[in-house]
Amino acid sequence: MTQLKIPDLSIDQYEADGFLICQDPIVPTEIVQNASQGMDALRSGQYETGIAPEPSYWEPGDDADKLCKIEMPQIANYAIMDLITYPSIGEAVAQITRAEMVQVWWVQLLGKPPATNRGQTNIGWHQDQYYWRIWEAESQLLTVWVSISNVTEQDGPMRLVKRSHRWGLLEQNDFYGQDHDHQMAETKLPENEIWEEEMALLPAGGASFHHCLAYHASGPNRSSTMRRSLAIHVRTEKSRPVNDQRTGLSRFIDNHDYCPVIYQS
Repeated sequence: MTQLKIPDLSIDQYEADGFLICQDPIVPTEIVQNASQGMDALRSGQYETGIAPEPSYWEPGDDADKLCKIEMPQIANYAIMDLITYPSIGEAVAQITRAEMVQVWWVQLLGKPPATNRGQTNIGWHQDQYYWRIWEAESQLLTVWVSISNVTEQDGPMRLVKRSHRWGLLEQNDFYGQDHDHQMAETKLPENEIWEEEMALLPAGGASFHHCLAYHASGPNRSSTMRRSLAIHVRTEKSRPVNDQRTGLSRFIDNHDYCPVIYQS
């Protein structure tokens, strides 16, 4: 398999906006398709490594109309591990952060089913750092959001607010919040800041990269198929758990079978 070359990504744009959307695929079709099949296997309770994912919001047998969020899927499925360790992902992160080392420290598989009358599968407005306070505040952390299916405006794409990574940690954070209008009304913007959104419209194998303080959300899936993605949470050498403890979401960082280093200069 010929390795895909990453496009020339703008450090300046990432630092200015707090995110970068790469619409050129950075993961080959074969690896993406295999990961999609791996997602189906996990949803049916098949764990080919013999190790189950971490306890998750969604478990096999849950309502098919519920947001599917599976924690650490790579430890249960080889194809998903192949995707998160694909070289261009680590190289891209290093390019936009000037990192010498990039490590995957947590992964979430996300399947957003089509919206039904029983409720929407919105992702509420939030900053990842709000849930990541096991890391020191100045740690260099970001998320690589890789699309496993084409993500159009109908699929409920991720929406990110430009420059919000400079706003500090906001009071209004609710990943599972369904009422976006209420959340937005309650969000207090810093003086002289404006709310300017951009949608992450991506082909399968495309990716977005967002800072841990970038404010983001996604609305209902109005298509007829599940929106599929992996949220790959990564860190650079400029990061450290609080008190250097391995607890909560940082508990596996010394286990490179679970949390591989995907770039080293």
